Amino acid sequence: MKKNSVRRVLLTLAFAGCFPAMASAGIFDDDEARKAILDLRAKIEALNARLDSRIETKADKSTALDLANENEKLRAELAKLRGQVEVLANDIANTQRRQQDFYVDLDNRIRKLEPKRMVVDGREAVIEPGEERAFEGAMNVYKSGDFKAAVNGFSGFLNSYPNSVYAGQAQYWMGNSYLAQRDCKGMIPVMQQLVKSYPDHPKAPEALLNISLCQVELKDKPAAKKTLETIVRDYPNTEAAQAAKSRIGALK
Repeated sequence: MKKNSVRRVLLTLAFAGCFPAMASAGIFDDDEARKAILDLRAKIEALNARLDSRIETKADKSTALDLANENEKLRAELAKLRGQVEVLANDIANTQRRQQDFYVDLDNRIRKLEPKRMVVDGREAVIEPGEERAFEGAMNVYKSGDFKAAVNGFSGFLNSYPNSVYAGQAQYWMGNSYLAQRDCKGMIPVMQQLVKSYPDHPKAPEALLNISLCQVELKDKPAAKKTLETIVRDYPNTEAAQAAKSRIGALK
C-alpha cells in the first residue's frame, strides 16, 4: 500500500510539475471539445426542428421546387455539423489515449527507479536498481572475455554492495576471472572467501574444486587433497563431490 501511494504521488507530481503545459493543454482541449460537441448537437437538433417545421409550412405555402431547395440546404448544413461532431469526438479520444499512454510510460519509468524484491541463490532480498545494474555490468564484461576488467568490475561491486544478495556470485565470478588468466595466486583467496562467507552458496562446492585445481597447479598436492576431502565431507550430494572423489584417487 505504501509503495502504491508513493507511486501515485510521484505520478501526480511528475505530471503536474514536470509537464504542466501538456497537462493543462490536454484538459483545456477536452473541455473545449466537449463544449463544442454539445453546441453542435444543439444546432443539429435545432436544424432538425427547423427542417420539420419548414416541411410542414412549405407544404401549404410554397411550390415543391422551393421546398426541395430549402430542404437540401438544411440537410447540407446538418451533414456538415455532424462531420464536425465526429472530428471533435475523435480528437477527444486521441487526447485521452495520449494522456493514458503518458501515465503508463511515467509509471514504468518510476518502477525502474524502485527497489525490487527478488529471490537470488535461494535468498529473498530487496535489490536496488543501481545494485542490479552494477552486477550485470560486471557480468557483461566477464562474458565479453575481458577478464582483467571483470576482476575490477566484481571487486568494485563488492566494495559498493558488500551485503548484496549478489555478493556470493560476485566472489565466484571474480575468482573465475583470475582463473581464466591462469592467476592461481589471485584466484585462491577469492574463492576461499566465498566459501568462508557463504558456505551454503550453490557455487561453494565448485569454488573448492577450482581451489584444488590451482593447488595442484602450484605443486601443493597435500593442500589439494585436503580441499577435495572438504568437498566430499561438506557437500556430499553434489557433482563437485563426485569429481572430488575421483581426483583424490588420482593424487595418491
